This record gives sequence, C-alpha cells and structure tokens, in this order.
Amino acid sequence: MASGQLSRAEALACSDCLHACHVMLYSDTQRQLFGKIPIRHIILMQMRFDGLLGFPGGLVNPSEETLEAGLTRELSEELGVPLPISVEDHVDSRHAPPSSPSSCRSPSSRLITHFYVKKMEEEQIREVERAAASTATDHGHEVLGMVRVPLYAMKRGGGLGSFLSHSFIGNARSQLIDSLLRLNLVTHEELHEALTHSLKRHSHTAGDLKAALALP
Repeated sequence: MASGQLSRAEALACSDCLHACHVMLYSDTQRQLFGKIPIRHIILMQMRFDGLLGFPGGLVNPSEETLEAGLTRELSEELGVPLPISVEDHVDSRHAPPSSPSSCRSPSSRLITHFYVKKMEEEQIREVERAAASTATDHGHEVLGMVRVPLYAMKRGGGLGSFLSHSFIGNARSQLIDSLLRLNLVTHEELHEALTHSLKRHSHTAGDLKAALALP
C-alpha cells in the first residue's frame, strides 16, 4: 500500500483515532465556457471557514454510526440535501499527516481520512449547488460556498493550473489529483502542464506577499 494507506478494516480497527469522511461529487457535462472551451466534467469542492479548499464532509464516529451514514449526515448539513453514500463509493483510507509536531505525541489526535467519489447526473449536481446556497445549515458558517474545479487550460495557465495553486486542507489536493487521473478526467500531459503552471503561480504569490509585508 502507499504510504499511510490503510484497508477499510484496518482503519476501523483504530479505535483511538479520529475519523473524517469526505466525498468528491462529479458529473459529465456537454457545456462549454464562452461557447468554445469544453468544460467536460463538473467537480464540486468548497471554500471552508478557514479559507482553505476541501471536499464536503467532516468528522465521523464509527462507534456510533457507519462511515457512510456519518458522511451522509455531514452532507445534509453542508449541502442541504441528504445524499446517500454507499460502501461502493469508498476509494481510500489513510493516516493524515500530523498538522503539528505536538500532534504526533497524542494518540487521540491521530486522524484517519476516508475518501469517497460519487458520480451523479449534471442536474443532480446543479440541485446540490442550489441547495448548498439556500437551505444548507452550514452555509456562511462552516462552508463559505461551493466551487467547481476548472479542468480546462487557458492561455497563461488559467483554469486547472491556477486552481491547483490555491491552498487546500490536508490531503485534499492530492485526493483531487489522484481522482483526476484514476477516472481519466484529464490526461497525464494536461495535469503535468497544470502543475507546472501552479508552481510558477506559487512563486509569484510568494513575491506578492513579501511585497505586501513591506508596506507601511
């Protein structure tokens, strides 16, 4: 298994760990940006309360509910619709990297992330977006808004390259990238080009932040 990866059974056997479940919701689409750039697929992520990008979901207690039931509960709060998630949607379980050196010393703070992927119809995705902005109890609090992942490439690196240069929570960026390749939503060449542009964007952003710090 990859570093930190666990089987579902191994993950559930860790009773002194925290468990978090998140899901990537996506659909195919025939729509085009500006009537000429194929969008191809709609992938939903969210801007979190901490300003980081992540997938819908949250903490689940396996001693009180199944992972899937807990994730469905979280989705109801964050998206405003009780989307049923099944074991078949499960993709990956793994130890999350410690957020700080101190977290390594506390077994109770160890986090296991469970990642799911669910394909939907485009109209179902659009209904999720509408509900997330109108009826979800967490909208404007834990969730600041839903966002779509742009999978296309534009001049000067716009699109996926720029999106990947944003800040993500935990391993959400790697979960996105792995899913793009595993589901053949982008090619290896397209992803390599996007990541190359993202690195360039990071260097420009660092320069902008340093300049801002120098302001009186």
